Amino acid sequence: MATNEILMITSFPPRKCGIATYSQDLIKAIEDKYSTSFTIKVCALKKKNVDLKYPNNVKYVLKTWSKEDYNKLAQTINLDKAIKIIYLQHEFGLYEGHLGDFILDFLDALNTPVVITFHTVLAHPEEDRKVLIQKISELSSQVIVMTHLSAEILKNEYKIPEEKIKIIAHGTHLIKPLNLREIIPFKGKTILSTFGLISEGKGIETALEALPRIIAQFPDVLYLIIGKTHPEVIKKEGEVYRNNLHEKVKELNIENNVIFINKYLALDVLLEYLRRTDLYFFTSKDPQQAVSGTLVYALSAACPVISTPIPHALELLDGAGINFDFGNARQLADATILALSNTEMMKDMQLNALHRISPTAWQNAAIAHIDLAKTILKKKHFQLNYKIPDINLLHIKRMTTGFGMIQFANIANPDLASGYTLDDNARALIAVAKHFELTGKFRDLPLINIYLKFILFCQQEDGTFLNYVTYNKNFFDKNKDENLEDANGRAIWALGEFLSLKQLLDFSLQAKVENAFQKAIHAIHNLESPRAIAFCIKGLCFYYHFKKEETILQLIIKLADNLASKYRGVSDKDWQWYEDYLTYGNAVIPEAMLLAAECTNNELFKDIAHKTFEFLLETTFNTEKIKVISNQGWHHKGKDKNHFGEQPIEIAYTILALDAFFNTYKNNEYLDKMKIAFNWFLGENHLHQIIYNPVTGGCYDGLEEHQVNLNQGAESTVSYLLARLTVEKHSA
Repeated sequence: MATNEILMITSFPPRKCGIATYSQDLIKAIEDKYSTSFTIKVCALKKKNVDLKYPNNVKYVLKTWSKEDYNKLAQTINLDKAIKIIYLQHEFGLYEGHLGDFILDFLDALNTPVVITFHTVLAHPEEDRKVLIQKISELSSQVIVMTHLSAEILKNEYKIPEEKIKIIAHGTHLIKPLNLREIIPFKGKTILSTFGLISEGKGIETALEALPRIIAQFPDVLYLIIGKTHPEVIKKEGEVYRNNLHEKVKELNIENNVIFINKYLALDVLLEYLRRTDLYFFTSKDPQQAVSGTLVYALSAACPVISTPIPHALELLDGAGINFDFGNARQLADATILALSNTEMMKDMQLNALHRISPTAWQNAAIAHIDLAKTILKKKHFQLNYKIPDINLLHIKRMTTGFGMIQFANIANPDLASGYTLDDNARALIAVAKHFELTGKFRDLPLINIYLKFILFCQQEDGTFLNYVTYNKNFFDKNKDENLEDANGRAIWALGEFLSLKQLLDFSLQAKVENAFQKAIHAIHNLESPRAIAFCIKGLCFYYHFKKEETILQLIIKLADNLASKYRGVSDKDWQWYEDYLTYGNAVIPEAMLLAAECTNNELFKDIAHKTFEFLLETTFNTEKIKVISNQGWHHKGKDKNHFGEQPIEIAYTILALDAFFNTYKNNEYLDKMKIAFNWFLGENHLHQIIYNPVTGGCYDGLEEHQVNLNQGAESTVSYLLARLTVEKHSA
């Protein structure tokens, strides 16, 4: 059990409020990302005359109306040596005193670093509010806000130093793609929705007033008003507002187009409703509302949003929705009609919603909060360990038809028009065969047969392979125009490694695969591409373990000699490589040389493998991160490296090579680098964002300078699986 603790001071479930939900989601995300690094405890904010039964992670309870209780809590925390940092959620109304100023003496008494999250930053503050926020900021190590506009207001109007302000967006949930085979609720309806704790400030009457004009154009519209009335509203005025909304529905004669769902929905149910929503209405009446959790949850479900222009919406809805003036039902109706009338516009807004909101996934919010803690504490307390995600083949299966694995995806949905490639199906055969070797799950066997049959389909009479296949099972013309050496090499690697996994083979299958392998190797004697040669060496070495044939051994020697010759031709003391540039799939070359050395007992091959791999590691690793060769311009000998444009396949090949070199040299530095490399997928990269999506089971296609490519194609997803399976061998 970790002895280091983070304390979160916040309202907390079962209390029903937006900040309670926010804190619960943030804590879960941090625990999911860093499960063994530390523990997170909660100090729940208690309201007078309200008794709640809190979960076990609530360590303290603060009576917010008692000034003495603030002092007692500060003393208790100062004595609690396990607590290394405090995150305090701030909202006007959470703390008592004038504008909540009971908090000041509490903060002043603490010895532990405190990070304040301001959920509301009011523009044009009166003097006493401005002074309060300034004092809170002075007593904190750092302040977090959720929008750039809030940061600008703090800097310019409250005079908070820019270096003290950190922007971490409100977190959002990753959502599974819609399965078209699922039963779709409200079939045939165009769904509009609003959700959250209901109060007059929600402005729902504006949406109702807009509905008759919308219904006149789109009679199938159904507007869902999801959520219970806010408990504070219930205490003060009961259900007056909700009853008024019901009356307005009757007055407007729209009863058949409105459903009230008077429930506080569980998260998974709420996300299902949002996933089904066509347009989301955000109708807040408060121009000072800085952020909205409901807004970002809708965007995370790829819902285009029609919203009043609160700061959060102004920042987020560029291309992902439409803003309208507060209380203007006509503008809301016009915006809705415009969107629903334009299919392409709706598709663009859905994609833009995902691209705008993806960096704010709760996983990324967790990384940002812990990176901030590391900076404040100067890393002295936290030995961070990412939790390795469970192995998940969902996206592999989603991308696979009965014929093969589709090449590309639009976000997480297979792009059938992109067709299939030999490259992807060869890699998929290796990965899923390794998964079967690890787990013994028979459900892998149909996938393995699909990928194997696809490879055999691509083999031509002369033993070579074509690479590109249409969705209709025809070969693309570009097979004639492109150099297919690497694709052929990958096929030989896949067939050779498959044959080495003897437990997967029955006799008839073994004969068919072995025949294809033998037919293919006649075409590899004149290869030029170092990577194609390396792929072939790997396949031949695996095959040699399956069948000790002298002709195979001689071919391994011939191909490794070719790589050795390339190495001698361009290498010098500062450039230990096989070409005068580093491009893609680099790690596979020294790995292949090492495998060749082990098959042939050739010390020269082993020496070259070691020197070139160490050179590659020095080029791509620093002490904490891996930064692989950019596909925005290869790294040429004697030139500075290009940056950004990093792809998952590079990380995967590096991890496979690190595994091979560890098996030979038993040097734990290779395992350390394997951990660093795998953490790239989990957020240890220059954007501090996840590359692997644990909800879809897919891997994003690339890490660019300012964003992640959210498409989850075959190459990236299979590459991640290969890396994950390799790490599994060393995770015990």
